[in-house]
Amino acid sequence: MPKRAVITDKAAPAGGPYSHAVVAGDTIYLAGAVPARPDGTWVTGSFAEQAHAAFQNLAAVAEAAGASLDDAVRVGVYLRDFEDFAELNEIYRQYIKGEHLPVRTTLPVPLVGFDIEIDAVLYVGE
Repeated sequence: MPKRAVITDKAAPAGGPYSHAVVAGDTIYLAGAVPARPDGTWVTGSFAEQAHAAFQNLAAVAEAAGASLDDAVRVGVYLRDFEDFAELNEIYRQYIKGEHLPVRTTLPVPLVGFDIEIDAVLYVGE
């Protein structure tokens, strides 16, 4: 089965020459989602506001690819300030649900101008 790119106007525009997602067989790779709106303006409020915006973008891309965040098998979270880790965990459970939670890596990184970026791998096979 050939791979296909997914781009949606329901999420923030890609920040460079890449797709929002790529579907390859039963696996969907979601590019990093940041706290921006679909019109390209940035959410610059609290960490919680930024995290919700990033997760909403990630969920919109998953939906455009024919899946949901419930299909996640791996999530990567990149935080500007690791002090936000506990708050991230509270917000995370609002978007990543289910009995079989995905694996996750959370790393502090030197993000410039925003507090969080999230990517994911989804599996939609049986």
